[in-house]
Amino acid sequence: MRTRRDFIKKVSSGAVLSPLALSPIGSFASKMDPDADEKKIRIGIVGAENSHTLHFGRVFNLDKQFPGTELTHIWGETEELAHRASEKSKIPNIVKKPIEMLGEIDALIVDHRHPKYHLEPAIPFIKEGIPTFIDKPFCYRLAEGRKFLELAEKYNAPVTSYSTIAHSEATFDIKKQVKEIGEIQDVVFYGPVDTESEYGGIFFYGVHLVQPLMYLFGDDVVKVKVSRNGKHGSANLLFENGLFATLIFRSISYGWNTFVDTKEGVIELKSRVKEPKPERADFDIVKMFKTGEKPRTYKSILKCVAILEALEKSTRSEEWVNVESI
Repeated sequence: MRTRRDFIKKVSSGAVLSPLALSPIGSFASKMDPDADEKKIRIGIVGAENSHTLHFGRVFNLDKQFPGTELTHIWGETEELAHRASEKSKIPNIVKKPIEMLGEIDALIVDHRHPKYHLEPAIPFIKEGIPTFIDKPFCYRLAEGRKFLELAEKYNAPVTSYSTIAHSEATFDIKKQVKEIGEIQDVVFYGPVDTESEYGGIFFYGVHLVQPLMYLFGDDVVKVKVSRNGKHGSANLLFENGLFATLIFRSISYGWNTFVDTKEGVIELKSRVKEPKPERADFDIVKMFKTGEKPRTYKSILKCVAILEALEKSTRSEEWVNVESI
């Protein structure tokens, strides 16, 4: 089955390479603490049902893309899932409860399919100042996310969360193109969404549409409206500056496409760069684990949840819903 990471690699291959593509990591690797590369990182992961767990296993344990950084502990939703992930990713320690990792790891990844399970298991770790990456979406309810990040601030525990579709060299290159184009009033963004997904409805894959839009055009979405036929449909998002975005929920094909209306007509925005190895998404996780530098503001993380929550409400009513301010 194709994943979003496979898709990024596909759309990037064969692209015209810019200077950024030739050295995509180098431009921000130099900002790392010079001593950070010497620091050994033991990572624990909570969750084994998601394919992302196997991705992290490949990056850290099999391919060893970050020498000295290793997935050492895992907790799974079932014993079978935990053992499968442990065997495939060569993770040496399986725990029966996530809390058993405390004192044994230097960093935490939480990786469930449904965001309602993301925050609770991480609380004991952030209280100990453990840097934590929460897989997408960050959480299921804005109020819960606010309390969690307040706790992270209190205990000085670096936390981040993002979609790998958004947090990629491809998206940052498209953002440069948006600045070069100038005036844009209308955006159409295609991507897979299942409003009836058992893993949080529009939250599950909707984050891969909402967050790239935020990266490209800003966080100031003020209201949203969903129209649908069963689990299929579209959404309109209105920005404070008047920008109007339409999200089309793809259901019979896979991938993400962005179209904008410009003075020269409607154009499709495509990345001109090749995604590096390690991928930017993985690099910035490790950078945060080693230096404490967060790649994304807490305000942006919470705003994304607020937009998703408004979309969820509109999915039921099919009316305009205001997005809660952060």
